[in-house]
Amino acid sequence: MPPTASSSPSASAPERPNPSQNASRILIAFGCVYFFWGSTFVAIRFGVAVLPALVLSSARYLIAGPLMLALCALGGLRLRQSWRNLGILALIGVLMLGLGNTGLVWSEQFLSSGFASLLIASIPLFVAILETVLPNGERLRTRGWLGIAVGFTGLLILVIPGLRESRHGHSGQLIGATVAIASAFVWSCASVLARRSRLPVSPFVAAGWEMTFGGLFNVLLTLAFGGRSGGFGAAHFSMQAALSVAYLVVFGSLVGYSSYVYLLDNVPVAKVSTYAYINPIVAVILGAIFLRERMVAIEYAGMTAILIAVYLVTSSKLQSGAPAAIEECVAAEPPA
Repeated sequence: MPPTASSSPSASAPERPNPSQNASRILIAFGCVYFFWGSTFVAIRFGVAVLPALVLSSARYLIAGPLMLALCALGGLRLRQSWRNLGILALIGVLMLGLGNTGLVWSEQFLSSGFASLLIASIPLFVAILETVLPNGERLRTRGWLGIAVGFTGLLILVIPGLRESRHGHSGQLIGATVAIASAFVWSCASVLARRSRLPVSPFVAAGWEMTFGGLFNVLLTLAFGGRSGGFGAAHFSMQAALSVAYLVVFGSLVGYSSYVYLLDNVPVAKVSTYAYINPIVAVILGAIFLRERMVAIEYAGMTAILIAVYLVTSSKLQSGAPAAIEECVAAEPPA
């Protein structure tokens, strides 16, 4: 699953620093975005092993959102927004985090972290398609359409094992994969909405409000659909649960996102966009190390196809002079 949620990161910076003067900071920021955003898939897998998916998502964003807003207030950023702006931020937060991210979390009950990360890596493909079909959108070049074809071939390859298992009564992987792909699509819709809204809001403030609204929506989902087995009553906050939530809040939502905005203000977007195909690789490696996840040959084929597709689509948009679309492929929060 993917740019600021509703504003341009550079709008909050009065002047773009010289990258050569910040080489070490830039390297650290890249490391944070690559590692922390890739590792959140593994943290989610640890979390859903001990917490209901809806509870995990609720806890993460109800903590991360207000904490981000508090840090913004300490930094002198304006938190108050018009009702119109808040409404748009709420809609983006509900789509992106209340539905998109929560769907991913739920799907990881049935999928390995590495497998889920590969499905979510399809977000740039969906964004490119949406931008192509919507009015005044940015049209793909031939290279981009080739990437779309390769990417959806990769998704089909990844889903094939689940289809085979479902024929024998084991539908968990197929259901999880379907929900993860649907989550990627919803996230993409929110990304396009965010880009087209162009709200005059600091990216950090926007992210704080979106996480808060997404967390509140998750609470409503939990109360409505959690039931006895998936609601707050079934949650037992063990050390593993607490560490999972804390990691997602601190390193996924705060450190990772702050590093991402710093990179957008200091590095060409062509380089920043590389996280879209580095994060899944990190997730696969960490899943193998910490969760002993193993991928079969067909899954490696699907991974290769999707990563090539993401490269073709993002590089096609960049070459056509449309960097803004790339900045929106994954919005204020990482998809995981």
